[in-house]
Amino acid sequence: MSDSLDSPEEPQAAPVAGGSPRRVRAKGEPRFPDGPKADPAGSHFERRIRSFQPRRSRVTTGQADALQRLWPKWGLDIDGQRVIDLAELFGGDRPVVLEIGFGMGEATAQMAAEDPETGILAVDVHTPGQGNLLNLADQSGLTNIRVGNGDAIILLREMLKPDSLDGLRVYFPDPWPKKRHHKRRLIQPEFLTLAATRLKPGALVHCATDWEPYAEEMLHVLSTHPDFENTQPDGGYAPRPEFRPLTRFEGQGLDKGHVVNDLLFRRVQHRDQQKDQHASGG
Repeated sequence: MSDSLDSPEEPQAAPVAGGSPRRVRAKGEPRFPDGPKADPAGSHFERRIRSFQPRRSRVTTGQADALQRLWPKWGLDIDGQRVIDLAELFGGDRPVVLEIGFGMGEATAQMAAEDPETGILAVDVHTPGQGNLLNLADQSGLTNIRVGNGDAIILLREMLKPDSLDGLRVYFPDPWPKKRHHKRRLIQPEFLTLAATRLKPGALVHCATDWEPYAEEMLHVLSTHPDFENTQPDGGYAPRPEFRPLTRFEGQGLDKGHVVNDLLFRRVQHRDQQKDQHASGG
């Protein structure tokens, strides 16, 4: 969980000419009172191995301003204390895709701009990235982005209704390259089983990674999971779809010879689900 919101007190600044010293926040005072919480879920849920780690970095003035102004409007703290209505969250009935981990948000903003009828619920724990994405959305007049702060597992398990998502995107997740850390990788059978309960039948799961061993593991785990099927007839990786932008960092990696693999799988509707749907008049 990102702890950059409640970072240690800033050192006392030297007085500036003709002015007063910079104000020092009191211990425990939130950095952005109207912004994302440092640990929204608190101690309400069990301790477990997480697929993410805290990242502390500087928040720019523009990012801080966006967090203060826009978080009450477009932000969501993942506290696990309520089930959210996606139509209410996005201000209208539209398909919603969950994106887990968005970095600085440039690709997310571009995808939102190119598909304004689809809502993107973008989740991350990196405070500068949250502020940057809010700022990009504001500057571009995008109304189909909501930024979630916290653990995506808690969001899926505690706060989303069954069959509520139209897609799932996981781009360049932490590969946790050391063998002893593989248990921290996000794309595992347990995660996919949980995600499947929140994805509508036919929903697209799109993963991308530049770490080839992780790509191989993703392909195996998705291919052997009963709730998903590969969209590729040969059962392999997919060409990068046009809707996933080529980011600057990805381009730099490709220039260095890195291989990026995309995986496109669909949520399967099983026969018993089809029977239940017909019985309910769906």
